[in-house]
Amino acid sequence: MLTKFETKSNRVKGLTFHPKRPWILASLHSGVIQLWDYRMGTLIDRFDEHEGPVRGVHFHNSQPLFVSGGDDYKIKVWNHKTHRCLFTLLGHLDYIRTVQFHHENPWIVSASDDQTIRIWNWQSRTCISVLTGHNHYVMCASFHPKEDLVVSASLDQTVRVWDIGSLKKKTVSPADDLMRFTQMNSDLFGGVDAIVKYVLEGHDRGVNWASFHPTLPLIVSGADDRQVKLWRMNETKAWEVDTLRGHMNNVSSVMFHAKQDIIVSNSEDKSIRVWDATKRTGIQTFRREHDRFWILAVHPEINLLAAGHDNGMIVFKLERERPAFAVSGDSLFYAKDRFLRYYEYSTQKDAQVIPIRRPGTPSLNQSPRTLSYSPTENAVLICSDVDGGSYELYIIPKDSVGRSDVVQDAKRGTGGSAVFIARNRFAVLEKSTSQVLVKNLKNEVVKKSSLPIPTDAIFYAGTGNLLCRSEDKVVIFDLQQRLVLGELQTPFVRYVVWSNDMENVALLSKHTIIIASKKLVLQCTLHETIRVKSGAWDDNGVFIYTTLNHIKYCLPNGDSGIIRTLDVPIYITKVSGNTIFCLDRDGKNRAITINATEYIFKLALLRKRYDHVMSMIKNSQLCGQAMIAYLQQKGFPEVALHFVEDERVRFNLALESGNISVAVASATEINEKEQWYRLGVEALRQGNAGIVEFAYQQTKNFERLSFLYLITGKLDKLSKLMKIAEVKNNVMGQFHNALYLGDVKERVKILENAGHLPLAYITASVHGLTDTAERLATELGDNVPSLPEGKTPSLLMPPSPVMCGGDWPLLRVMKGIFEGGLESAARGGAVDEDEEDVGGDWGEGLDMVDVDGMENRDIEAILAEAEGAEEDNDEEGGWGELEGLDLPPELDTPKASANARSSVFVTPTQGMPVSHIWSQKSSLAAEQAAAGSFDTAMRLLNRQLGIKNFAPLKSMFIDLFSGSQSYLRAFSSSPVVPLAIERGWSESNSPNVRGPPALVYDFSQQEEKLKSGYKATTSGKLTEALRLFLSILHTIPLVVVESRSEVDEVKELVIIVKEYVLGLKMELKRRETKDDPVRQQELAAYFTHCNLQLPHLRLALFSAMGVCYKSKNLATAYNFAKRLLETNPVESQAKTARQIVQAAERNMTDTTELNYDFRNPFVICGSTYVPIYRGQKDVSCPYCTARFVPSQEGNICGVCDLAVIGADASGLICSPSQVR
Repeated sequence: MLTKFETKSNRVKGLTFHPKRPWILASLHSGVIQLWDYRMGTLIDRFDEHEGPVRGVHFHNSQPLFVSGGDDYKIKVWNHKTHRCLFTLLGHLDYIRTVQFHHENPWIVSASDDQTIRIWNWQSRTCISVLTGHNHYVMCASFHPKEDLVVSASLDQTVRVWDIGSLKKKTVSPADDLMRFTQMNSDLFGGVDAIVKYVLEGHDRGVNWASFHPTLPLIVSGADDRQVKLWRMNETKAWEVDTLRGHMNNVSSVMFHAKQDIIVSNSEDKSIRVWDATKRTGIQTFRREHDRFWILAVHPEINLLAAGHDNGMIVFKLERERPAFAVSGDSLFYAKDRFLRYYEYSTQKDAQVIPIRRPGTPSLNQSPRTLSYSPTENAVLICSDVDGGSYELYIIPKDSVGRSDVVQDAKRGTGGSAVFIARNRFAVLEKSTSQVLVKNLKNEVVKKSSLPIPTDAIFYAGTGNLLCRSEDKVVIFDLQQRLVLGELQTPFVRYVVWSNDMENVALLSKHTIIIASKKLVLQCTLHETIRVKSGAWDDNGVFIYTTLNHIKYCLPNGDSGIIRTLDVPIYITKVSGNTIFCLDRDGKNRAITINATEYIFKLALLRKRYDHVMSMIKNSQLCGQAMIAYLQQKGFPEVALHFVEDERVRFNLALESGNISVAVASATEINEKEQWYRLGVEALRQGNAGIVEFAYQQTKNFERLSFLYLITGKLDKLSKLMKIAEVKNNVMGQFHNALYLGDVKERVKILENAGHLPLAYITASVHGLTDTAERLATELGDNVPSLPEGKTPSLLMPPSPVMCGGDWPLLRVMKGIFEGGLESAARGGAVDEDEEDVGGDWGEGLDMVDVDGMENRDIEAILAEAEGAEEDNDEEGGWGELEGLDLPPELDTPKASANARSSVFVTPTQGMPVSHIWSQKSSLAAEQAAAGSFDTAMRLLNRQLGIKNFAPLKSMFIDLFSGSQSYLRAFSSSPVVPLAIERGWSESNSPNVRGPPALVYDFSQQEEKLKSGYKATTSGKLTEALRLFLSILHTIPLVVVESRSEVDEVKELVIIVKEYVLGLKMELKRRETKDDPVRQQELAAYFTHCNLQLPHLRLALFSAMGVCYKSKNLATAYNFAKRLLETNPVESQAKTARQIVQAAERNMTDTTELNYDFRNPFVICGSTYVPIYRGQKDVSCPYCTARFVPSQEGNICGVCDLAVIGADASGLICSPSQVR
């Protein structure tokens, strides 16, 4: 049983399939009728006008009607298109059990608990016959599909067959008055419309269901005696043929299958049983755990059934309908009706090859499931579900095509699935052990191999390779080397389709298609809401697949679309050009011609085959919103422009592709404010001042125009604008324009007219207009404002523009493939490959306005209009409409238009900033900092060296960033141009390849600092020396060297400097601790154990010796003196040392005990300055390698002041050679 759809709802009492559409009606015990699409799995509608349970429901076979009958004694006829009940038929006096439309006449038959069956005319909406005779509830009644019969079942333990032939005559013949009279008569006295033909008695309890066979004179019935009975009838009598026993409770419903010789029944014992109608034996039983079954429905056309139970319903199939097939070159082998058949694509010849015997098993689903073919050996492997999975191997005799009478004994075996993996070897899966047996054509095991995953099916994956499937993944396994070649997580895969070149594979699940490479590297995933049925690759590498109701395509990048719709599901076997070869559910070969233009066009775009795109644009009927949206989405607005007639869409596409001339033409057509505004913005971006001005004029945008005239230096037009503002009484606009022009007299006049006398007076006084100032002062009288003391005023003059007047200079850019090509297409000529001088931009297809030739409105004209306007300054007369625009006449020849437009500016695409390139290419912290990616640099340093305290590095980051950039000034009004400085640049470098950034810190600087540090240490400037050594430690993480040997030198330098920093920090601390002589001696002693240069070691030993001698620790002082003498010190140091040795030898004692044992090797903790002797636990700094006592773990290192003690780090990376 293959469940196709399931619902959860109240108890389902009635079911009916729509004869054509994938719909099913379910009437519920709650009174609701649900309309479901079982293919999509969605609820389309619900109808709830009945009160109480609805037990019967039925679709009309041609009209958009269905009928329902319920426990409210009502029969309702509904129109499912208008979603309403058309009318109600009243007459029954008790619950209505079933209702059904007649297949031809406008009749409905209904069965009721009032012990009658009624036949209604739904056109006249009257009851035309009452069938009485049953003496208990009538549980069901139905018309015969062909003859004038009705069958009914009742709880009076009988099944009755009624003849309604006379009723047909009565309603059809146009009778005369006399006939009508006799008819009325007979109606009064229990008429003769319908007579009982047979009463079938045999059940011991009430009968719940009876139904006719669709073609044979058979009736099947089910009753409360738990039996299913089969009856036969002829013209005169009917008799019981057989009884089918097996149900454990009342049989609710029983029907003949529409296509096969089987009977399906269901029962309150929670099971559905399938019986063989000819052998009258049980074939299969399907059980539910908790739900009793109440109703069955059989689809009239296709192999589908539905069953209603306590908690919903199921739509199911009894057998798979997919034919097993294998494609080999030009031929197809497939199994149909117990024969292996052969089909040749080129000649479309179809022939039987050999019979494949099926054992006479009593169960369903025994047909071949998969088929595998070996062309060299002409052998076929057929797998089926017989015996829990088995295979049969047939060798096809060379001469047997067409002679199908030879029955050969197949070689059989059990196994989950079997496929050929080589010319004469096939693999069989043993599910239980997850092993594969490799066998030869004699069916002998040659080799056993364990599979890498628990596998439930195997598929071919190239010679010697298997694709193994488990619940949630697939792997490709090489049987020779026993290696997994690829692995991919997938939903449960049903079918595997390899491309012709075996480079790509499509994995088909129930609702998913996964496209992957031959090594199972995922390329794309597609999800479908409807079940995926089959697929095949076409010659271009596009995957064509079918769902239940569509043929669709999937491009290599995952884009998909519909090619055409299907009435019935098909199984694609091969795609060749525009033809799809497929098998339908009846096992017939079909060739379907499709229109592949859409996906070929998209594929050409995807693969950048622009010559193909061009020819398709010219020659094929590609258009539609979807194609335009696709081109826009993929970044080809200039191509989309060719498909569009609608001006608004053309305008948007033109703006997107930067095609100003098309945009102007469209904006002129549309003539709306928003479009002009957007055109102005784009023209401004391209520096086309003429179009900007024109767009602003169209929208009467005075403020923007004023500013445009200011920055382009058109002061004459600015002064005209000022006059317009005056006429329009726009004081603010007038004042702005006067300010832009630097016209002081005008500004004073405007302020005075507006009543701002104090402001007018100040403006006049400051700018030296004394006459006007005196006149205004007299007007103001005592309210003359005072001017500020000691200030020198200056006149605000408009700045001179960088570029006067004209548009920005344009870059020369190469014409795109589409521009040149489409131009010649518009001329009607073919595109010549070698054609050099391709004029024009987009061709005649587009209504262009000649941008260069377009004159802007003269401000004089506007001024004239403005002055002639009404006194009330009505806006209407202001700017004039488009008529004033002097557009050039339509250009005659395409060539001329081409040259006129050849200067259209195509904006160059913006490149990637150099800093982005640097940060993408480098994994060195210094180069990331130089590129400005401080976050990345910090992350790298944290990962490589465990650095957490970045405060000391902040200034260096900033130095690196500013040192790798320079800036050039162009014009005073334009922004500065950033310039990247590259390391190791020379004139021979390629301009397109970016070198690494120049860095301000290098290794040689650190070596210089080291020498300075040594010098400061020798001369006793310890604070200065410590500063220099720390500076080296802080700089090294941001130094980059070239070779591996230099990397070793850098790491060596870190160790040297670390020793000095540690030693100097201890020595400075010793000099601070004046009041603790013991600690002083210890620190002096530890300093002598730092790894220092010899002169500095002598100084440390001399100092320690002196400190210990002063504190009367003679034995320790003696040790230092001996060590000092071993270093060949200068004479003054040697003399002192010898004296101390003599003094100590007389009295070898220490007055105080120190935490210092020079015989036991130790290292010094960089934070607490205590010795860590050999064998004691310690932690280290991941950067400078200083050692610490374990309690310091997690703190910032006391030596380098950068890294976290004990952190995990991968080590210093300071050279590109380490990364390669």
